[in-house]
Amino acid sequence: MTSAVVPDHPWLLPGSLVPARAPRRTPRDWFVDSVLFVASLLWVLITHADVTSVTPEFGLNAGPAWLEEVDLLIGLLVSGALWLRRRWPVGLAVATAPLVFFSVTSGVALLVITFTVLVHRPLPLGLALVGWNLLSLPVYLAVRPDPTMPFWAAVVWTALLIGVVVAWALFVRARRQLVLSLRDRAERAEAEQQLRLDQARQLERGRIAREMHDVLAHRISLLSLHAGALEFRPDAPPEEVARAAGVIRASAHAALQDLREVIGVLRAEVGSEATPERPQPTLGDVPALVAESRDAGVRVGVVDEVTEPEAVPAGIGRSAYRIVQEGLTNARKHAPGAVVTVRLAGGPGDGLAVDIHNPWPVGAPATAIPGAGTGLVGIAERVTLAGGRLEHGRDADGGFRLTAWLPWAAR
Repeated sequence: MTSAVVPDHPWLLPGSLVPARAPRRTPRDWFVDSVLFVASLLWVLITHADVTSVTPEFGLNAGPAWLEEVDLLIGLLVSGALWLRRRWPVGLAVATAPLVFFSVTSGVALLVITFTVLVHRPLPLGLALVGWNLLSLPVYLAVRPDPTMPFWAAVVWTALLIGVVVAWALFVRARRQLVLSLRDRAERAEAEQQLRLDQARQLERGRIAREMHDVLAHRISLLSLHAGALEFRPDAPPEEVARAAGVIRASAHAALQDLREVIGVLRAEVGSEATPERPQPTLGDVPALVAESRDAGVRVGVVDEVTEPEAVPAGIGRSAYRIVQEGLTNARKHAPGAVVTVRLAGGPGDGLAVDIHNPWPVGAPATAIPGAGTGLVGIAERVTLAGGRLEHGRDADGGFRLTAWLPWAAR
């Protein structure tokens, strides 16, 4: 019968076993129940034949003649009732409680019922049943005196037999509790492992989403800027129109390529080998990023005061690249036509400082590029994880400034 450990219950001691439900018997259960039924039935027949004989062969307790036929019927009924012990052990114990005062033939069945209650039900109930059996011994031996040994010797012998059954039941109970505890611990460890995998998967997806925001926002803002220029200057020279169209085509192709790669990663099944990621940008890619913005018509000034740019750690360089990318994207969105100043400074031991400044826009741009407003949140998280600082907002000169400091350990 399936049991479960319930540690917090007003009627249960810590670690008590209670039935979770009444499942169907397994082949092992059928075998055990059949053996116990046959053993109890044999005991009924042997004891009835012995107590009704003139000279008892096994020293079993004799009693009044009229009681033997009744006891035979009782022993047969209780033996048959053992098939119900898995479903109603406590009810069966209560129903058979009076039999401990006089029945010889039901002895094995009563021990089996006591064993079942001790193993499968709250421990106080099992101990109360054992106490009832021990207290009934004097009455039982008065009704069924043992012809082969003194009264107190028979009490001690019977108490020892009950003690052996109790010890065996407590051992089985402890073993089952250990098995249930180990099983519960294994299931919990498996669930925690699955939770860690899910969390790692979500974190990775969040990282990919932030990367996509940084990349696509930059490229789509370039698309919007050039498309707006073509819209408001339909009479532009063919060379300028062709150059703008080329930038739009290249940006759209790059954006689609980035989007296709990320969607492929997100659709990849768990356990499949992921496609190797493209090399991540570093501080050395900032000039190409600035050149791309200049080609789009953004006026960008760069001040590079990094003492050892080739020694910048890859993680710090990638974060600096994303900060510059976000600053240029925001300038194109919210301050089109403004002059953007990018300043990089620092060295080993001093950290890497990134400063992006542009004048505050006057009025709303005619073709405002929509934004989700999460770019600076992602940059702030990136800088915080790197152990740096980030500030952004309107400065004393009335412009917008994005300033970050990233730690750069000395060599």
